[in-house]
Amino acid sequence: MGELDSTFDHDDVTIESDEALYQGFFQLRGLRFRHRLFGGGWSPAMHREIFWRENCTCVLPYDPWRDEVVLLEQFRAGALGREASPWLLEVVAGINESGDDGETTARREAEEEAGLTLGRVEKICDYLVSPGGTNELVHLYGGCVDAAGAGGIHGLEHENEDIRVQPLAFEIAMEGLRDGRIWNAPAIMALQWLALNRERLRDEWRAG
Repeated sequence: MGELDSTFDHDDVTIESDEALYQGFFQLRGLRFRHRLFGGGWSPAMHREIFWRENCTCVLPYDPWRDEVVLLEQFRAGALGREASPWLLEVVAGINESGDDGETTARREAEEEAGLTLGRVEKICDYLVSPGGTNELVHLYGGCVDAAGAGGIHGLEHENEDIRVQPLAFEIAMEGLRDGRIWNAPAIMALQWLALNRERLRDEWRAG
């Protein structure tokens, strides 16, 4: 049987150069490096451009009493050029500020983006978005909320946020997942996690 441990680690990579190629809303970095090969020896030097950004946190607000999730609808430039609308149904998300852990970011963004106060918070996973081209790491959580009265338009004006908050019954959200109307990775992963853990969360979170 195989092992989950990786053959190599950071000591098996040599960074020859690392430069900022572009700095705007995001950063593009150019790396030149070599790494050890499974068959022995080292690779030739290679160059890769990496989309560079700080760690992010996403959280799915779930009300275990009403059996509702709270999703956010907002425009995403990266979804332009597809057949589906570039206004996506998403979970709460934000970039981690310096010194903040994932849970701190989750609680802050829930307030800013949805006007929600998180109660109990549970870690789902950490994952790399697309490590072939970006260093972005996402901390994904589920969070207990009271969804009564959730809704309206939210977001920070100075960040050009225009966010419509949508509380949805669990089954309606799952229909959106099944038919492809929900098609961004954090929402897909968080809703699948909720489907697997829903009964447990309703017991534990309603108990306080």
